[in-house]
Amino acid sequence: MRWLAQTVAISSVNVMSLGQRLGSSSVAVVGFAGVVAVFVAVLSIAEGFQRVMARGVSPDTALVLRAGSDTEMSSGLDLEHTRIIKDAPGVMRGSDGPVASAELFVIVDVPKRATGTDANVPLRGVEPAAFAVRKAVKIVEGRPFREGQNEVIAGRAAAREFAGLEVGNHLRWGDNVWEVVGLFSAGDSVYESEIWTDARVAQPAYRRTGFQSVYARLESPDAFQRFKDALTSDPRLDVEVKREDEYYEAQSQVLRTLVRTLGNVVALLMAVGATFGALNTMYSAVAARGREIATLRALGFQAGPVLVSVMAESLLLALLGGSIGGGVAYLVANGYQTATMNFQTFSQVAFQLAVTPRLLVGGVAYALAMGICGGIFPAIRAVRAPIAMGLREV
Repeated sequence: MRWLAQTVAISSVNVMSLGQRLGSSSVAVVGFAGVVAVFVAVLSIAEGFQRVMARGVSPDTALVLRAGSDTEMSSGLDLEHTRIIKDAPGVMRGSDGPVASAELFVIVDVPKRATGTDANVPLRGVEPAAFAVRKAVKIVEGRPFREGQNEVIAGRAAAREFAGLEVGNHLRWGDNVWEVVGLFSAGDSVYESEIWTDARVAQPAYRRTGFQSVYARLESPDAFQRFKDALTSDPRLDVEVKREDEYYEAQSQVLRTLVRTLGNVVALLMAVGATFGALNTMYSAVAARGREIATLRALGFQAGPVLVSVMAESLLLALLGGSIGGGVAYLVANGYQTATMNFQTFSQVAFQLAVTPRLLVGGVAYALAMGICGGIFPAIRAVRAPIAMGLREV
């Protein structure tokens, strides 16, 4: 109890005297805040990208690609193969037949609104069943494209990030002129970054005779294994079958790894500077209070409470800086609309940065770690300094 009472007493004096060291303390707080703000803001890119890739996808939707293909871009299926896939056991049947869509996936150039430079935007050729497969897709402006016509509908995220996708506009891609007839939402999912058209129109426009993928709505998530086994054991096929949610989770892996690595490297470099700032602040605090600390030691205060009090001051500054930095990152970055390249499909994905509670807690923990590094050596110096030398200080 005595040790605890001494710790509380000295720590209270430290906190109350912070106003006397406002300049140096502010430098440490600003350093911590800057590191945390950058750390959280950069990692919010990965969080936002992962979130958009996970939304609007379902475990009861299966995606079929050619064996060995990791993306739709590298896949290829002929017409007969797509018919076999649609008729496989486990596929949901509706009034119009199997709820499955054979699809094309090509890239078109559309200028970014922010820069005016061309960006790779996915153009997806779909069959009528695509809207039943992806139940979250809804027309929010204009109308759906008509079969057999050079008409497209654009995801609302694509229309927000890229120029010329307003309803009524005409765009030239390849040898064709396409009219934008509608905008669609898709539950804030990756599909909102795409442009859709009739697959039968896209095929001749891009000199394709087959498709690249089949999206099939299953009777239930439990039907996936039956569906997969039927296709992978069929000697007529050489395909790979994945759940839609698992496919898009894997699609975000490269960018998430890249951003998190970059964010950690940048934060680490900045943390070195912030830690040195904290060291200077705490060394100055210990030096300014050298006589006070020596007096407390002479009166019988133990070394442990003195060490803890110095560490507590450093951690308090770190906590304050980390909280400010997290708050700044949340206000500036959270919900910010942007688009970036998905390096696995080489196409743009529009999304919002996401400053999540997990990131904020991680940012504050990062600041506290810097506070420990910045406070431990001055704290050791405070308790090791000879009492007689401290009492002679003016």
